[in-house]
Amino acid sequence: MRVLGIDPGLLDTGWALIEPAPAGVAVLGTGVIVTGRDAPLEERVLVIYEGVSELLARHAPAHLVLEDLYAEYKFPRTALLMAHARGVVCLAARQHGVEVRALAPAEVKRAITANGAASKEQVQESVRRILRLEALPRPSHVADALALALTGYLRLGGPMR
Repeated sequence: MRVLGIDPGLLDTGWALIEPAPAGVAVLGTGVIVTGRDAPLEERVLVIYEGVSELLARHAPAHLVLEDLYAEYKFPRTALLMAHARGVVCLAARQHGVEVRALAPAEVKRAITANGAASKEQVQESVRRILRLEALPRPSHVADALALALTGYLRLGGPMR
């Protein structure tokens, strides 16, 4: 069961691909889809869509896990902008026949660190430890994508061995 975790963002979209392995979970790849800081919105979402579509075609995951939309009361515009990135990720998954699962940020943090209010650093360290990585996953978008993929994998009944 291959699981692709996506941390959508209009500037940087992190991704991580995992699957079961004899010693737990194997990380097959990670990366960041980068859009142009000064590019118009429609160009950014196209870059994200094409990048995710390429990942889905190349790796054929069974599931795609991404962060559920949320909005801080002070910054509702951020959630509206993020919805564009999230929307094209969902579209790409649907076109490739890949099941999408959305997880709340606090649910992912709680699953990975046992603390729903964990810091980015705590998430990075927990991901490193659980996946037995030599170094902290960087940048934080990759760590978040790994956390999403791992949490989704566990929620789907994937074994840790």
